[in-house]
Amino acid sequence: MKLSKYYYLVLAGLLIISCKNNNENDLAISDDKTSSIDDKVATLLSKMTLEEKIGQMNQYNGFWDVTGPVPENGDQAKKYEHLRKGYVGSMLNVRGVKDVRAVQKIAVEETRLGIPLIIGFDVIHGYETLSPIPIAEAASWDLKAIKKSAEVAAKEASAAGINWTFAPMVDISRDARWGRVMEGAGEDTYLGSKIAVARVKGFQSDDLSTPFSIAACAKHFAAYGFAEAGRDYNTADVGTSTLYNIIFPPFKAAKDAGVRTFMNSFNELNGVPSTGDEYLQRDVLKGQWQFDGFVVSDWGSITEMIAHGHAENGKHAAELAVKAGSDMDMESYLYVEELAGLVNDGTVNIKDINDATSRILRVKFELGLFEDPYKYLDETREKEVIGSQEIHDAALDMAKKSIVLLKNENNILPLKKEGQKIALIGALASDKTSPLGSWRIAAKDSTAVSVLEGLNKYSGNTITYAKGADVSIGKTEFAFEVKINTSDKRDFNDAIKVAKKADVVVMVLGEHGFQSGEGRSRTDLGLPGVQQQLLEAVYKVNKNIVLVLNNGRPLTVTWADKNIPAIVEAWQLGTQSGNAIAQVLYGDYNPSGKLPMTFPRHVGQVPIYYNYKNTGRPTLPGEDIVFWSHYQDEKNTPLYAFGHGLSYTTFKYDNLKIENTFSENKTVTVSVDVTNTGELKGKEVVQLYIRDLFASITRPVKELKGFELVELDPNQTKTITLSLTQEELGFFNNQGLFIVEDGDFEVFVGGSSETVLTDKFKL
Repeated sequence: MKLSKYYYLVLAGLLIISCKNNNENDLAISDDKTSSIDDKVATLLSKMTLEEKIGQMNQYNGFWDVTGPVPENGDQAKKYEHLRKGYVGSMLNVRGVKDVRAVQKIAVEETRLGIPLIIGFDVIHGYETLSPIPIAEAASWDLKAIKKSAEVAAKEASAAGINWTFAPMVDISRDARWGRVMEGAGEDTYLGSKIAVARVKGFQSDDLSTPFSIAACAKHFAAYGFAEAGRDYNTADVGTSTLYNIIFPPFKAAKDAGVRTFMNSFNELNGVPSTGDEYLQRDVLKGQWQFDGFVVSDWGSITEMIAHGHAENGKHAAELAVKAGSDMDMESYLYVEELAGLVNDGTVNIKDINDATSRILRVKFELGLFEDPYKYLDETREKEVIGSQEIHDAALDMAKKSIVLLKNENNILPLKKEGQKIALIGALASDKTSPLGSWRIAAKDSTAVSVLEGLNKYSGNTITYAKGADVSIGKTEFAFEVKINTSDKRDFNDAIKVAKKADVVVMVLGEHGFQSGEGRSRTDLGLPGVQQQLLEAVYKVNKNIVLVLNNGRPLTVTWADKNIPAIVEAWQLGTQSGNAIAQVLYGDYNPSGKLPMTFPRHVGQVPIYYNYKNTGRPTLPGEDIVFWSHYQDEKNTPLYAFGHGLSYTTFKYDNLKIENTFSENKTVTVSVDVTNTGELKGKEVVQLYIRDLFASITRPVKELKGFELVELDPNQTKTITLSLTQEELGFFNNQGLFIVEDGDFEVFVGGSSETVLTDKFKL
């Protein structure tokens, strides 16, 4: 039968309508400049099927080589089909403009509604060019520099197509055995809260829709840093006072700073895994704090509720998680497999699905992805930004500010720039990979500047290098783990020979970069392997030693503190590590860092922290009295206190004044004069601590409540004024209510938590 011309016109029209129905990218959402984001979200939500809504709640890891053939069978093929159907809302670990464009093109151009993906990545302390690990950055106490570091990391990562980072980690931890202390800001809530704000604002900037910003993620909610025995993923068991006053505040600060996502934690709290904890996610975060972003699970943490013994099976785990307020499932596959059935049989309310989907869509609108899904995908920008001089300069600046001078007897530092014979000893001194630290997924091996390279840029001295001993002896079956050398001393003699001939010995010792981080808890906090034996062997032939520590956590270096004249805490400083260390050792940069975490004398003291609470028996007089809170074999005090850090100059504190006008303007003003009494310009972190002497809930013996980084010329004096408001003077009771009580307060001011000046006032 011959078809008429009219039939072909009708058929063409039907095909056009069909195409529009299969890809409704002309919903005019992005073109509507007048509607609010909430209105746009509601409009889009009304057009979505249940399966498409749940798809937005599903996050997959990069699951196939996007430049290779499309997977045809197995799980990879299933995930690919989900992507094409719009059943994937986010992908992680897909990076680089070419690869991100490939997956985004599928989401935008092949799915029915064309909803763009949000692309996540662990931008923890940089993307390809790395700044110091976060605990090292915290040691700078320089909020502007920390914000700048996050800003630069966002700029480089966004140039590679990333628009969401799983950072900052704002967990407070007092246990150096926990490997992830390297990823946070240390033990103190006040400092941690300030740094959380700086990092959130650095990542997200003032306008999340710019192509240089990425959405931040406050993690891990909550109490992950209090894992028992410092063992990763372990149970956390804390009281309400600790939860409200120590653990929650940095998360609340991140929320108030506008962080757009939260990540829940692996641990359980009060018998409930955090992923399924309705109190944490719905009552506190989304209820009391009114957080309007979205919550993502940690990797596979929804399905892990089965192992916890909280969920019966995957279906039950999905139910518990979504009801509790976990909006996006990272790599459990349970939402996409189970939620539709749970909604259809009435087990899960569609309101929970709509709420989660709306939150995810809102962040995508805020990022500007609907307006331009390819805004982060500029190959020219990618080439110009990644590894640029601007990025490296910022990394070097942050690295220098992160170094802490722990000890400097006889002013052995700074080193002379000419006429010295220097022995440089330690495998870490020539290592170009370990200084990158943990969480460096996009960085290439052997791209850090080594200490050897940094020192060799100063040509006035004779530098002789000897390895002494390997720290690691190879990788395990996992590329990100290392085996530690516990027996090979064959190169000790070479180190001893060069040390004998040297005026000064610089020894670079510590942890390999992969000895801290997730899953890397330790029971021994000493120098790993044979390094302590190497240090002692060199000391026997030359006592003029500068010990440079590379590590991701506090270490027990009690022998070194007793015997070695100069100790520099240089952490794992990232790409520019060697240059930063060399500039500090030679005095081109005067160190100003302060410890964000207490260093114990012995691992048996852990957890050890400065803001502890007194017992009923804090001390008892008399050498023979044993019935008070102490150890029989070690002091109670730390090796290096929180806030400790020296300079090549010295500072004097005096003229402490307190002006109490709290009843009139709700402020107590504290001022102190700080004088540079040395011969070099230097920076000092002036620290203010308080103690509420009696309260309805016992308070710590000392709490940081203010600090200021001040730079002073020799003989210069500045008056530093810090304010105590209700926020600093109050605390949370055991019902989570913030209260300020009348009473007597003590004020402490100085250059560390072991402060030098004190006074009192009454509220």
